[in-house]
Amino acid sequence: VQLVESGGGLVQPGGSLRLSCAASGFTFSRYGVSWYRRAPGKERELVAGISSGGGNRNYAASVKGGSTISRDDTENTVYLQMNSLKPGNTAVYYCNAGNCWGQGTQVTVAT
Repeated sequence: VQLVESGGGLVQPGGSLRLSCAASGFTFSRYGVSWYRRAPGKERELVAGISSGGGNRNYAASVKGGSTISRDDTENTVYLQMNSLKPGNTAVYYCNAGNCWGQGTQVTVAT
């Protein structure tokens, strides 16, 4: 049972990134999946979530309008598209499904 995040990196303010969360070892399509982040010196916070089947999506107020969560169950992958990034988006981003967490991917927004 494994979740592996990728797609993080260094991006300038106003830029975009698409994070991926690839699952293996379980029936991924049955699970809702969420993205969380932990910024330096702050608590972990929920960023976005998507239900099993993708019919319901929710976003934290801090990212709403600038981010889109989606899933491709044929690829066992959930995506988080983030646009108009700001330095405040800098954090390690984690995906979660059930009791399974990934190792995280670093997003740094800076000039």
